[in-house]
Amino acid sequence: MRSKLLTAGLVLTLTAALGGAADAAPGRRPALADPHPCPGQPGFTCSTLTVPLDHTGRVPGTIGLPVATADNADAPKGVLLFLTGGPGQGGVGTITRIAKQRLPEVAKDYRIVMLDQRGTGPSGALQCPGLQAQLGSSDIATPSPDAVRECAAILGETAPLYSTDQTVADFDRLRQALDVPKLVVDGVSYGSFTAARYAIAHPDHVSKVILDSVLPHHATASASLYLTGLTAEARVLRAACAVAPACGYDPAADLAWVVRHRGTADGVRIFDTVVSYEFSDPTYRNPQAGDIIGALHDARTGAPAHLDALLEAYRSGGDDPAAFSAGLHAATLCADQRFPWGSAATPVPLRQPLLSLTAHTLPASATWPYTTEVATQQGFVQSCLPWPAERPGSNPAGSLPNVPVLLLNGDRDLSTPLEWAREEAARAPRGSLVVVPGESHSIQNRERGHAGRDAVISFLASK
Repeated sequence: MRSKLLTAGLVLTLTAALGGAADAAPGRRPALADPHPCPGQPGFTCSTLTVPLDHTGRVPGTIGLPVATADNADAPKGVLLFLTGGPGQGGVGTITRIAKQRLPEVAKDYRIVMLDQRGTGPSGALQCPGLQAQLGSSDIATPSPDAVRECAAILGETAPLYSTDQTVADFDRLRQALDVPKLVVDGVSYGSFTAARYAIAHPDHVSKVILDSVLPHHATASASLYLTGLTAEARVLRAACAVAPACGYDPAADLAWVVRHRGTADGVRIFDTVVSYEFSDPTYRNPQAGDIIGALHDARTGAPAHLDALLEAYRSGGDDPAAFSAGLHAATLCADQRFPWGSAATPVPLRQPLLSLTAHTLPASATWPYTTEVATQQGFVQSCLPWPAERPGSNPAGSLPNVPVLLLNGDRDLSTPLEWAREEAARAPRGSLVVVPGESHSIQNRERGHAGRDAVISFLASK
């Protein structure tokens, strides 16, 4: 195990020290190097964008980011930068799905561009074996402190360099390399967070913004505790139960009972499972997908086997870091987010007392149908509680710029609940919120119908 840690750290150090610093020299317009057809993705060109490891100049070195661009360089309406989520997901490998399968109408008018953001993708994913094994692509599963410390040790002094501030600066170097004055920025999930942050940092370089499955751009302690997501489950499960034929019972009450009778560890697992389950079944009741509402009701009435089977089927961990890097996820969130103890700069010994103080003051209504213990033991908090103190990322509290903004959210979304989209819409002077009934997370990528994508097409067609 120790030899693996040393090898990973050495590779990261050599990448920073030897990575073509001249290509990222100040004053020189960035360029996309080594253009070639994207393997297995006809109609797209893959290349590499060299960016500073640290845009502030404190840490020397560069990183090469894979970029995929549609070949219609003369697209009549310019460039649309499509941003994936996580944080931890790459983008280059999915450009065909987005441009040709999901948004072909948009691809006729816009040159769609995607990239593997720093620390993601097959060639650049941060490798934290312990976190990857325990969390995979989950926000919510609870990691061990040892796995968190192992990851922080692997990244060392480079850990703060995976904040959204650095990623936003990468985006603008990409814009410069594409030689365009403005972009349409379209982000999904965590991509909505980076899209909004880019628009705030570079308002003169965006023409329109699409925020899909919205994470508000201003981080709060409430978000790190996932309070909105916890309480939104009552609304979503009750709405699902009201669809004919109605359940005839209250699924939120069932959930509350089961969580309180099975303890905190299982409460976190149940929370993780319900959120993961939405990707298979936004009705939450389909027997072929597992019927999570029925499983909770069975458990309350004395038959837990159904729920136990779902908890095992949806157990987190082990995802390929090339598809989703748990290390990047932790590094970014711990730098960006705000917690009951404050920011990433708060000394580690002070964090648990401040977290405990917050837990004592939370009313039951802030977490119901879950508990305070579930809120404080889930992955957002527990991934960053032992993370070393470091320079935090910025946290702008103001409004989005005065450009057209389309916000999309499914009303069954529990990863980024509708309440978050409404919160962000209130900060968008020219924002329009489209709620897609019956849909869950990632409208442009996963919507079963076409209403949300029609809203995107209409938004982008207008002046």
